Amino acid sequence: MGVWRGLRVAFVLGSVFMILLIIVYWDDVGGFNLYPLQDHKRCPLQSPSCPRTTTPSPSTAGLQSRSPLPVSTTIFSTKGGGAAVEDRQEQREVRTTGGEGEQKRISSRRLDVEQEERKQRIMDVCSDLDFPGRTRSFEQIPNRELDHLIVDDTNQIIYCYVPKVACTNWKRVMVVLSQALISPSSGKPYTDPEAIPPDLVHNATLYLTFAKFWRHYGSLSRHLMALKLQHYTKFLFVRDPFVRLISAFRNKFGRPNEDFYKQFGSVMLRRYGNISESLPEKAAQAFAAGIKPTFQQFVSYLLDPETEKENIFNEHWRQIYRLCHPCQVKYDFIGRLETLESDADHLLKLLDVDHLLHFPSGARNRTAASWERDWFSQIPLTMRRELYKLYQPDFELFGYPKPDSVLH
Repeated sequence: MGVWRGLRVAFVLGSVFMILLIIVYWDDVGGFNLYPLQDHKRCPLQSPSCPRTTTPSPSTAGLQSRSPLPVSTTIFSTKGGGAAVEDRQEQREVRTTGGEGEQKRISSRRLDVEQEERKQRIMDVCSDLDFPGRTRSFEQIPNRELDHLIVDDTNQIIYCYVPKVACTNWKRVMVVLSQALISPSSGKPYTDPEAIPPDLVHNATLYLTFAKFWRHYGSLSRHLMALKLQHYTKFLFVRDPFVRLISAFRNKFGRPNEDFYKQFGSVMLRRYGNISESLPEKAAQAFAAGIKPTFQQFVSYLLDPETEKENIFNEHWRQIYRLCHPCQVKYDFIGRLETLESDADHLLKLLDVDHLLHFPSGARNRTAASWERDWFSQIPLTMRRELYKLYQPDFELFGYPKPDSVLH
């Protein structure tokens, strides 16, 4: 009896010990995780020995497209994105010597200070300014609103793209880094971003976004998102909100665009254009007849409460804070279109990929802040002020001055 009693006591104590061990382990990793954290070294771009995490997909439009969806998802680093960026910068500074290197270090430090100021401003505004969606957690953001967060598992990067803010060229960079598209001339993945046709980079099938996680990972999707947000380097580029609106209007309604005319332009003309007769079916026909939306009709459409009741704002004029969720996603780098060249160079160096590619130097959108007064001159003052309230979070979050010349 004494032996059996001793065995029972040992069994109970052993069970208690195992339960405590499980609790401690669970608390340490934050929950059950089918994808263990491993410290893998990234393989260089174009390395034949680099194990790929993508699987081939059928060719599209005459090009072979390789899906960026990983067969297995592995977190490559146990450091946060900010720490990874600092490590990369320190490594680069060690390699830089001489007077030219000193100038580069000074310039790099200045850009680092600017980045810290931009990130701190976002934190301050998220704490002080009241605007829709500010206080919700990342888990409360619907999947459909995460479709602009592009994930590159190979290089541990998350890019939130903002239309009308050099997103075509940044998507080109992401395609090259992920080797997601095969060049028909070489039969190999593109290595030069400028060589990628702009119409191809907007093919949504090329990218893995957070919005697609539920389809591929089911109940694990939010857990994987949280891990990647913690460990990957996250960046976005922003622009003066009113200038971005002008740019979007010029691009989508300043010339015939069949899709935007049918979905939005014809609606603006019917609601705010005082047009009694039927509208031409085609944008080309309407423009030839001198029938096209005005900037005032566009502003009226944005301010009309019925617009968002029918459908969420199109991505080209949806507020940046609604596209990229800066109060929920702690970005490691916030670039500006106004300083695109220097910010792009600095970011590629921080990512330690500047030796692999360069940011495309192609034609840039020429819409300038100096145009604001002219474009808004025909807009009633009350409408201008309402429009500012609609986009005020973007002005405040990203440090753009209040456009007093437009509002007074």
